Amino acid sequence: TNVLSVTLDLPFDTAVSQVRDILAKHGFGIITEIDVTGTLKSKLDVDFKNYAILGACNPELAHNAIDTDDRMGLLLPCNVIVYENGEGINVETLKPTRMLSFFEDSQTHEVAKRAETDLEKAFRELRKL
Repeated sequence: TNVLSVTLDLPFDTAVSQVRDILAKHGFGIITEIDVTGTLKSKLDVDFKNYAILGACNPELAHNAIDTDDRMGLLLPCNVIVYENGEGINVETLKPTRMLSFFEDSQTHEVAKRAETDLEKAFRELRKL
C-alpha cells in the first residue's frame, strides 16, 4: 500500500492532539496546519466534517533530503490528514518512499526510508490508542 493509515476511536480534537504528540516523540514537528473545516466554512459557507491537514517535518531528514536534491522541497512537509469518517477518526499519510517515485535519484531513497521508518513507528503507537 502507498499509505500509512489508522482509525482512532477518539474525539476529533483529542485525536489531533495525540497525533501531534506521537509524531513529536518520533522526531516530527508540525510546521503547518490547515483547518479544512474552518476554511471551507469561512470561505464558502460550507459545513464540512472535521478535517485537518498537519504538515509534519523532521528537520534533520528534511535538511538531508533538500541537500541531496533541491526538488525534494516539493514533497515537504509530509502531510498527515486527520478526519472524521463514519467509524471514527482516520489518520493517514503517504509513505515517503512512494512519494519518491517522482524522482529517479537513489540518494534520496535512504532519507525517505528513514522518514518512513519513523512514521511507521508513530502509526504503530497510534494504533495502540
